[in-house]
Amino acid sequence: MIRKKHDLVILGAGSGGYAAARTAHDLGADVALVDQGPLGGLCILRGCMPSKALIAVSDAVQDMREAAELGVHAGEISIDFGHIMRRKARLIRGFADYRIEGIEKFPLYMGKARFLSPRELQVGDDTILESPKFIIATGSVVAPSHAVHGLDDAGYIDSDAALEIQELPKSLIVLGGGYIGCELGQFFSRMGVKTSIVLRSRHLLSGEDHDIGNALTDYYREEGIDVHTETQIVRVSKRGGKKIVHIVRNGVEGELETDELLYCLGRVPNIDGLDLEKAGVDCHHITGIETDETMRTCQDGFFAIGDVAGKHMLVHVAIYEGEIAARNAILGTHEKADYSLQKAHTVFSDPQVAIAGETERELQAKGVAYVKGTYDFAEHGKAECLNKTKGFVKIMADARSGKILGAAILGSHGSDLIHEMIVAMRYGATVQEFMLIPHLHPTMAEIWTYPAEECAAKLHVAGPGTIEPEVALGGTAG
Repeated sequence: MIRKKHDLVILGAGSGGYAAARTAHDLGADVALVDQGPLGGLCILRGCMPSKALIAVSDAVQDMREAAELGVHAGEISIDFGHIMRRKARLIRGFADYRIEGIEKFPLYMGKARFLSPRELQVGDDTILESPKFIIATGSVVAPSHAVHGLDDAGYIDSDAALEIQELPKSLIVLGGGYIGCELGQFFSRMGVKTSIVLRSRHLLSGEDHDIGNALTDYYREEGIDVHTETQIVRVSKRGGKKIVHIVRNGVEGELETDELLYCLGRVPNIDGLDLEKAGVDCHHITGIETDETMRTCQDGFFAIGDVAGKHMLVHVAIYEGEIAARNAILGTHEKADYSLQKAHTVFSDPQVAIAGETERELQAKGVAYVKGTYDFAEHGKAECLNKTKGFVKIMADARSGKILGAAILGSHGSDLIHEMIVAMRYGATVQEFMLIPHLHPTMAEIWTYPAEECAAKLHVAGPGTIEPEVALGGTAG
C-alpha cells in the first residue's frame, strides 16, 4: 500500500473542488485532488453545459416557428438530431479537456475513495492519503427512483441519460416540475416529442413566487405541453409497449400513457461509499453534510462545499464556497459565506426565470414591509419589436428606505438581464438611486426602470417614515 502526505486533500475535482485547489495552491499549500472520474465535473459533463447546448437548439427552433410574426416564413423545419447530439458532445469534450488541463497540474489520485480515519483516505486499492485537512466536494447525484413505486420495473431515463439520448421518443412524461424538468421537458417538446409534466405542486418551479410559477405554467400549456399540476403519482406500470403513470388529482384516479418517462425528482448529495462515519463527519443522505458559515463540518480539519453541503446547488456557489473553504483551511481563518446575493439563480426555460436577492415569499415569511413595482414585457417597446413579449419583471424595495431587497424576471434573456439588479443590490442601491443610472434606448435592459419608478412613487406617496397599509406585507406573491 502506497502512502502519500499532503497539506490538503480535496475530494472531487468539479467546479468547487477545482476552485478550492487553485486557491489553496496560491496560498502555498501542497494540495492534492481525488476524483473517481470521468474528469470534468457535473456542470460540464452532465449539467449546465450539455443542457444549454441542447436548449439553444430548441430555442432556435421556436424562433423559427414564431418568425412569421416578423414576416419571415421558414417553411417546414427539419431537425437533424444526430448532428445536434454530436455538436453537444464536441462542445463538452472541449470544455472538459480544458478543465482537465488545469486539474492535472495538481497531484491527482483517480479512484473510488473512502475514509479510514479522520486523517486517512484510501483511494482505489493501493493508495492511502494522509492529511490534517480535507475538503469534500463530491457533488450530487440523481435522487433514487424507489420513491416512485414500479418505476424501476417500467424503465425510465433520468437527466443524465436524457443528455445522451440518441433517438427521440414519440411521447414523454416528465416526473417533476423543478428546473431540470422544466428545461428538459420544453426541449423535448420543441423537438417534436408529445410532452407532459406531472407535479404535486400548484405550479411549475414550486419554490419560486407564485406569480412566476403560475405564469410559466400558463406559457408551457399555451405551447402545447400538458402540465398536470396538483397531481399525485401513485405508481408506474407497463401495458403492452407503453408506460403508464397512475395518478390521483382532486381525489380522482387516472392514467397517463407514454412511450418514455423522464425522472426529474431532484438530486441528493454524492456520499455513498465515502465512509464518512469513520472520519467523524455527520451527513444526511438528503440534506448533505452540515457545515457552518465557514464551510467547517463537525470534525476538526474537515470542510464541505457545493452540492454535497446542500445549501444552494449552484455552480457559482460551489466555486464561492470552495475559495472560502480553502482560505479557512490553509490560513486557519474564519471567513464566513454570505448567500444574500450568491443565492441568485436562473432557469433556462423559455421565457427564462432569474431571481436575485429576496423573493416575495421570503419577505412575507419574515414580515418585512416592502413595496413592489412590476412591468410586463408586452408593454415594453424593444420587446415588442423583437417579438419577445412573454413575462414581466418586478422589484421589491424596503418600504421605508427604498433599498432594493429583491428582483425577479420572467422573460427573454432573463439570465443576462438579472445581473444589473445583482450589481445594484451588491452596492446597496435604493430604487431612487437606481433611477439615476442611464439606460440606453431602446434596449431590453431599460425595462428595469419602470418597476423602479413604481416603487419610488409608492414610497413618495407613503411619505417619510410611514408605510401604506397595503404594502406593510407587500400584498401577495401571486
